[in-house]
Amino acid sequence: MQTIKSSCFTAEIDEHGAQLTHLYHNEDHFDYIWNNPLWEKHAPILFPAIGRSNIDAYLINGQQYEMPQHGFAGDQTFEVIEHKNDQVALLLRSNEVTKQYYPFNFEFTVTFKVTDDGLQVAFNVDNKSNGDLSYSLGFHPAFNVPINGEGSFNDHRLDLAPASDSLDTYEIVKKPNPYRSGKGTKLVNYQNGIVDLDHNMFDKGLVIIKNTGIKTVKLYSDDTKHAVMLDVSDFDHVTLWTKEGANAPFLCIEPFNGLPDVYGDLVELGQKEGNHHLNAGEAKTYQCNINLH
Repeated sequence: MQTIKSSCFTAEIDEHGAQLTHLYHNEDHFDYIWNNPLWEKHAPILFPAIGRSNIDAYLINGQQYEMPQHGFAGDQTFEVIEHKNDQVALLLRSNEVTKQYYPFNFEFTVTFKVTDDGLQVAFNVDNKSNGDLSYSLGFHPAFNVPINGEGSFNDHRLDLAPASDSLDTYEIVKKPNPYRSGKGTKLVNYQNGIVDLDHNMFDKGLVIIKNTGIKTVKLYSDDTKHAVMLDVSDFDHVTLWTKEGANAPFLCIEPFNGLPDVYGDLVELGQKEGNHHLNAGEAKTYQCNINLH
């Protein structure tokens, strides 16, 4: 476990999956990140797939490869390549295990830096193959709601800025695992940039919002002085989720570059909707800053 600190906050990161497990407020002594057996994860990183592929597989030039839900990065142990008091960088290189699922050479680096404003997270994908690298990338942090135990889940709201008249989402179907239906719908509980949270909006599972200009997502309540704000500018979608049917006291706010499959046939990797692409030798960094109060 890797620990990094600023004067205001402390973060703990597990090398297994490069997963953020705790994010503490030093003065008020509480954890922003979910830790409970009801859902045993905390803030998994999704790479090189997001959600479910049809029959948990996909195609490369017609050849079938298996792909676990949300990819394999969460099941890999990352190498710590840098550690300072306030920063840690972890690296996953393609290896024999990853190539069983994803026959490409790559380096995937996740860097966490704690500041007095919160936590900065950077994801760098480096294509070491000799052709196109098609991939998805997502960040899946689960925040305790209510924050610091103050108020209730339904007291909390999301402020999505800049505001728009309405927001488009993808219809989700369960087969029994969640897939996209291929149809769209509107985000419920949304008005003038604000989403009023309640557990009923997650009856079908995750809510994937098409990020048509959303820069920040703020989780807050009038019942607490504390808040969480994510900068999602580098991502194409914002997904919301909590464990359906459980009235669970947490909310995942997930920036996505990529999408679960539409339910149906296997899809060629290079044609997966929402995937990002890198040419041979190219690299790209995506940033997600978490501002904390």
